[in-house]
Amino acid sequence: FIMPTVVVMDVSLSMTRPVSVEGSEEYQRKHLAVHGLTMLFEHMATNYKLEFTALVVFSSLWELMVPFTRDYNTLQEALSNMDDYDKTCLESALLGVCNIVQQEWGAAIPCQVVLVTDGCLGIGRGSLRHSLATHNQRSESNRFPLPFPFPSKLYVMCMANLEELQSTDSLDCLERLIDLNNGEGQIFTIDGPLCLKNVQSMFGKLIDLAYTPFHAVLKCGHLTSDVQVFPRPEPFIIDEEIDPIPKAINTDLEIVGFVDIADISSPPVLSRHLVLPIALNREGDEVGPGITDDTEDENSANQIAGKIPNFCVLLHGSLKVEGMVAVVQLGPEWYGMLYSQADSKKKSNLMMSLFEPGPEPLPWLGKMAQLGPISDAKENPYGEDDNKSPFPLQPKNKRSYAQNVTVWIKPSGLQTDVQKILRNARKLPEKTQTFYKELNRLRKAALAFGFLDLLKGVADMLERECTLLPDTAHPDAAFQLTHAAQQLKVASTGASEYAAYDHNIAPLQTDFSSSSTERM
Repeated sequence: FIMPTVVVMDVSLSMTRPVSVEGSEEYQRKHLAVHGLTMLFEHMATNYKLEFTALVVFSSLWELMVPFTRDYNTLQEALSNMDDYDKTCLESALLGVCNIVQQEWGAAIPCQVVLVTDGCLGIGRGSLRHSLATHNQRSESNRFPLPFPFPSKLYVMCMANLEELQSTDSLDCLERLIDLNNGEGQIFTIDGPLCLKNVQSMFGKLIDLAYTPFHAVLKCGHLTSDVQVFPRPEPFIIDEEIDPIPKAINTDLEIVGFVDIADISSPPVLSRHLVLPIALNREGDEVGPGITDDTEDENSANQIAGKIPNFCVLLHGSLKVEGMVAVVQLGPEWYGMLYSQADSKKKSNLMMSLFEPGPEPLPWLGKMAQLGPISDAKENPYGEDDNKSPFPLQPKNKRSYAQNVTVWIKPSGLQTDVQKILRNARKLPEKTQTFYKELNRLRKAALAFGFLDLLKGVADMLERECTLLPDTAHPDAAFQLTHAAQQLKVASTGASEYAAYDHNIAPLQTDFSSSSTERM
């Protein structure tokens, strides 16, 4: 339930180009970038204080100025301590982002990359033009860092206006970066002349797109609570639709029922989110979960919030004590679940996981619309002593993985099945039925896997067993072993009707076998 951010700041010489701003003070493009990033960090410190952010600077080389942190004061201090370096080499910076994110978060956590540059692509070898020109001529060991090996969005913040970028091929190259990242991301440019106001407007658009808190109302009957869902849930696109339309969750989250944790088990989910209550004071102003500049004000605000009854807090405590989850409706035929997750022995959080859209996201629960309260049932489905459960529902069709299939993942499994046949072969004719049952099971598995050499090998083993039979052995044993070996050899050729998958090897009818049947 995190979506860390990596800010990648261009500190090449081109960022020191002066900007004509009204007034006596002279600004560089770097100063405009710092102003915009300061605005972004201040917003995140207030609304995204649980998120981790890292700061990387680059020119021909890259450097991790601030590792992933929640301390936005450290990030803002680092902005004022940046030096100027040489030419722009964007590829090395993107490669550095790959290394930083994978070392810290692995390849499964989604990450947002904010690239701040002036649109100058560098010159010669290492420039973005050179990197894109050689993109299709690279080996796997020297691949271009995009697309990132983790889920990501790439936002390019250009300290230049659209006319300046269009005068060269810079905009086309930057758009190619977004395309290489599977289209995940966007390019922002300054509208109008380069000034502090327009830079603020550009970063404001980024904040509206990627860093706006998701506020919702959690409802359960007549009880409601204002909450913030963190990180912001992303729209989900259903691949099966002819014209895919992104589905976004409602701002009204309605709890439709409660289920035991044991019944819902560990279901597949699209994403997980932290649910934070937003406390309102008597004037209707928010006092949480944001932070204030003054520690005393923050403490007093938290004290006020702690004295106001809150349904979200009640729900969290109830789910934790009762060992249940709340099924919440996110939209038409779209559900999720609310549950308590412990960070440590003393601390736990109210979490929300989103299921895939559809009327039956969890097959073992059946259709969500058909679930109802226990009171509607003729008898308690959990039993009088709570010793049974109506879940999982048994599927109408038998699943392939529920059948008794033969699996040979390890050599020991195959060896065990062959030894079982040989043990029964030495106890013929008493074990005739068991012998042929195991033989047919192995034969079908070998034909399914295309393992025809196995059939010939087992046939050779049976012939060898026939020659090793003691003088006291029943005469029928030799006939059955010879018959089984011949049938396996015919099947191993794959060219006979006896090689069909559905064909079963039947015991050979002999005078000895018929007489033994009569005695029985």
